[in-house]
Amino acid sequence: MTEPDVIIIGAGASGLMCAIEAGKRGRKVLVLDHANKAGKKILMSGGGRCNFTNYSIAPENYISSNPHFCKSALSRYSQWDFLALIGRYQIPFHERDHGQLFCDDSAKDILDLLLAECAKAGVLIRLNSGIASVARLADKFQVNTDNGSFTAQSLVVATGGLSIPKMGATPLGYKIAEQFGIAVLPTCAALVPLTLQPGDKEKFSALSGIAVPCEVSNQRQSFRENVLFTHRGLSGPAILQISSYWRAGEAVTINLLPQLDLAAELKTKRGQKLKNKLKAVLEAYLPKRLISSFIAEELLELSLQDVSDKQLQQVAERLQQWTLKPNGTEGYRTAEVTAGGVDCDAISSKTMESKQVPGLYFIGEVLDVTGWLGGYNFQWAWSSAWCAGQYC
Repeated sequence: MTEPDVIIIGAGASGLMCAIEAGKRGRKVLVLDHANKAGKKILMSGGGRCNFTNYSIAPENYISSNPHFCKSALSRYSQWDFLALIGRYQIPFHERDHGQLFCDDSAKDILDLLLAECAKAGVLIRLNSGIASVARLADKFQVNTDNGSFTAQSLVVATGGLSIPKMGATPLGYKIAEQFGIAVLPTCAALVPLTLQPGDKEKFSALSGIAVPCEVSNQRQSFRENVLFTHRGLSGPAILQISSYWRAGEAVTINLLPQLDLAAELKTKRGQKLKNKLKAVLEAYLPKRLISSFIAEELLELSLQDVSDKQLQQVAERLQQWTLKPNGTEGYRTAEVTAGGVDCDAISSKTMESKQVPGLYFIGEVLDVTGWLGGYNFQWAWSSAWCAGQYC
């Protein structure tokens, strides 16, 4: 390739998508990545099936210090646009709960699509190219790598966040932003399992492997999904979702039976003159091991007929208003995404270009935009990258 017009740092979802769009405009595009393979996180996502978007995408599904920032990109390149691209490649997919869309076969189908589109657009991808430094030279950017130096009019930062460092995550994108005087908001692990305080961990570790539908909430948000007990704490979709809204020191409340009014249900059964023990009645709703971790054994052994209204209310509160203070999260090691990042107030929501450094663009997870679990972060990658690709 002669000198490129555009250099994109990062050969992940947003980087490849942006390269395709810029290449379609006739721009000579060079994608650089320190990894030995493009799209590694794409391949591992969704259990290897890639939850590539969602039927229901809205700004409310995203967290940002600038909640309006994502609206333009999501409306200009929507889930329906990406589904049209999927359709052209005849990639089979299916819907799971809450509109989540997964490949039938493999996440490799999505990566192969992106690489094929890159090839059609004349995009050059250089892997094993660690970034040593970035500099501004008059009206161009210079990127110095392990494999030489490159210059271009436009530089797109598509480096992702800090989640899953074993896959090669680094703070490079944040460092580039700070180098050019662009604010980076504090980052933290998001969509991540929560760990328990030592006492709770000891008490509930025996429940490891149990998953139950729950409603998990704090003062800002509530999610109704499965909760999975682990040997370290709590995981499952509801916990991952609430983790993005949780802050250290806060409590969360878990309703283990969100589908019913347990106190009223137990009183009704008592009125039917059931002679079953309380334990047997509760086991119709929840796993035996879980019940005995929450309710005292002497109470569980009582006949339902001998349990007072006050005791029934206490049982319901214990199971439906379980309030605990997590010890923390499992951190970036297992987090699906990084919350925080490059301050959206410094970036054009139309072009993804820095307002103060012409020709410098930021897309995808490196920005302070964090989607819910369920394909929302991939859609942000596609949408923000598409926008930048029209201008870079």
